[in-house]
Amino acid sequence: MISILLIGAGTMGTAHARSYQSMDNVELVGIIDLDTQKAAKLAGGGTKIFSSFEDAEEIIDQVDVVDVCVPTFLHKEFVKKAAMNGKHVICEKPLARTLEDAIEMLNICNEKEVKLFVGHVVRFFPEYNLAKMALENGEIGKPGVVRTSRGGGFPRAWNDWYADVQSSGGVILDLIIHDFDYLRWCFGDVERVYAKSLLGRGFARLDYALVTLRFKNGVIAHVEGSWSHEGFSTKLEIAGDKGAIEYDSSQQRPLLATIKGDSTQKGGVNVPRSPLKESPYYRELAHFIDCIETGKQPIVTAEDGVKAVEIAMAALHSVETGQTVYLNDNKELVY
Repeated sequence: MISILLIGAGTMGTAHARSYQSMDNVELVGIIDLDTQKAAKLAGGGTKIFSSFEDAEEIIDQVDVVDVCVPTFLHKEFVKKAAMNGKHVICEKPLARTLEDAIEMLNICNEKEVKLFVGHVVRFFPEYNLAKMALENGEIGKPGVVRTSRGGGFPRAWNDWYADVQSSGGVILDLIIHDFDYLRWCFGDVERVYAKSLLGRGFARLDYALVTLRFKNGVIAHVEGSWSHEGFSTKLEIAGDKGAIEYDSSQQRPLLATIKGDSTQKGGVNVPRSPLKESPYYRELAHFIDCIETGKQPIVTAEDGVKAVEIAMAALHSVETGQTVYLNDNKELVY
């Protein structure tokens, strides 16, 4: 039985708590949140409620894993506290507000010999998994151009922290980092980044960004993110020399692989892919728990979390300077 201490009872904390409560091999022993009444509504029988990490230290000896679901700018504080207490850590994405903080968190966890998992949940969405499998199976040949889109309304949360770019990193760090991580999983490391956004243009409670990534293998990706629409949707298009993969979450059959016909055919063949119905958040957390129990390598490593932050920081710097930002292999941005 794996014992979990959850920090944060907001949107993501709720998703994580509900997942843990449906697992047979996991016990949610405590929830930390300043709003103890909200945490109490989320807790099940036997789950203790605390208003601070220091208050929760009375049960820390019972805890195997600390799950950090607080605002981004607080991640480092709680990851460090968990690691210093010798606890494995699951941290919601993005890993940190800055690249320097992300590297420091990784180093502390390595030093204390605890595992650090980062919640890049898109890798656990069945549609995105199917798209990656199609790539690996060569169904569309050699990929060349990618376009992703992810967007919805401007998020509201505690102290309106999303509206403060210094706290949240805006749509680039908080939202489309999902796509940065997924695309790096598919195509390898990024060589250079160029981005434009509404950052600094004075639009209240609106955010938009368009980021161009050039990967070391030559693939070019256009990554679009928006906090300016009603409803939420994501799209993915990957074009190769033998066909294309398309995903649109707003469609009834969202994932299609279109294969180019030969000279005797009059067009492509649409192959619908049916997504699974199991919660990606459940799949993600169950995988992390399995990695703790078995010692296997996770689908998302802590280094992956650092790399995703690096790409996002490069995009933010490109927005600020209007220049292309090059990445090197030493986790440092080359301006």
